[in-house]
Amino acid sequence: MLEKLFQLKAHGTDVRREVIAGVTTFLTMAYIIVVNPSILSATGMDFGAVFVATCLAAAIGTLIMGLWANYPIALAPGMGLNAFFSFTVVGSMGYSWQVALGAVFLSGFIFFLLSVFRIREWIINSIPMSLRFGISAGIGFFLALIAFKNAGIVVDNPATLVGLGNVDSLHSLLFFAGFLLICALSYRQVTGAVMIGIITVTAVAMILGQVEYDGFVSAPPSIMPTLGQLDIAGALNVGLVSIVFAFLFVDLFDTSGTLIGAAQRGGLLDKDGKLPRLGRALMSDSIATMSGAALGTSTTTSYIESTAGITAGGRTGLTAVVVALLFLASLVLSPIASIIPPYATAPALLYVAVLMTSGLKLVEWDDVTDAAPAVVTALMMPLTFSIANGIAMGFITYALLKILSGRWSHLNASVVIIALVFIFKFIFLNG
Repeated sequence: MLEKLFQLKAHGTDVRREVIAGVTTFLTMAYIIVVNPSILSATGMDFGAVFVATCLAAAIGTLIMGLWANYPIALAPGMGLNAFFSFTVVGSMGYSWQVALGAVFLSGFIFFLLSVFRIREWIINSIPMSLRFGISAGIGFFLALIAFKNAGIVVDNPATLVGLGNVDSLHSLLFFAGFLLICALSYRQVTGAVMIGIITVTAVAMILGQVEYDGFVSAPPSIMPTLGQLDIAGALNVGLVSIVFAFLFVDLFDTSGTLIGAAQRGGLLDKDGKLPRLGRALMSDSIATMSGAALGTSTTTSYIESTAGITAGGRTGLTAVVVALLFLASLVLSPIASIIPPYATAPALLYVAVLMTSGLKLVEWDDVTDAAPAVVTALMMPLTFSIANGIAMGFITYALLKILSGRWSHLNASVVIIALVFIFKFIFLNG
């Protein structure tokens, strides 16, 4: 049955190898089951309900990817987008988390339509590479700022906007120790480095009396506080157009980049360098996002950590099915998730930030018309506490700079249209 469903022999693999690959992928991304509820609960969402929604959304999305698209790619609520959801859409802009969930659902629905009508390739291919690198790096800087804030390293300062916090506090020291541990283990290619770092910091904090132990397993918390609470009607407000677009835009490139990168790692591309069944893979992602929003979590997307399982030999959807089953099994671990303090998950945020900012090395630094928009995009995200503002300023800068420098040939219709939409928003919709 497994052979018929996943075509194991045709992909040069077997059940044992796929199971090992699935366990490997899960261990590298399991941190999300504690980090995501920690971030989203800042909006007032129930921690336990978000924990369950995170596990279920990851399991559903990964199962669809494995059974329908037959790829060893795992999905879960995306880092960066969950921070954008909590700290920008709800925290800074003042929308309710129900409306934010509605915006996530709409972005997933639009993503689904783009996949069905095959418009996604036109959009992806038309966006300048420099802006793609800038967006990735900007999200990284955004996560880094949140990490330092959660650890008390960076604090608000009326005179300088931001300032240095109490770096010699126990929480700050545990944060730095956790970050160094994760980086060192990652360099040594230890599977589950991020999760090990989070658990180690929590264990030390527990020994020092900073957190209280309340058991390891229990029945899953109720999901009712977030289940079906999304406000789609509220998300249709014209002021949320850029928010929906930001969720869609980041997910689109996140997913496409992850799928292509993971496929290259596993030799899954065809002779023309294209990914077979790409439509199914992208639709799996969009369905997962809509399902996740209905359950009560931010955008669900494909995880680059899937390459860990692919490196371990995973080649088919059976790897993804194993990951999905492990996410379901994690539902009974809510006591562990609930005792993990913010300064224990902050090292994971900073580590992910390091990975995401590495794309800046690919920017054409000798061409200021490419470099400047990338830098503006990257810096505007943390400085305005908004991924949407960073994307907007990046597009506007890119379009205007190319026009003023006489390099019209570098522009295409989609870039110009998007830039004009953002200019209209800033002028008439109060940014």
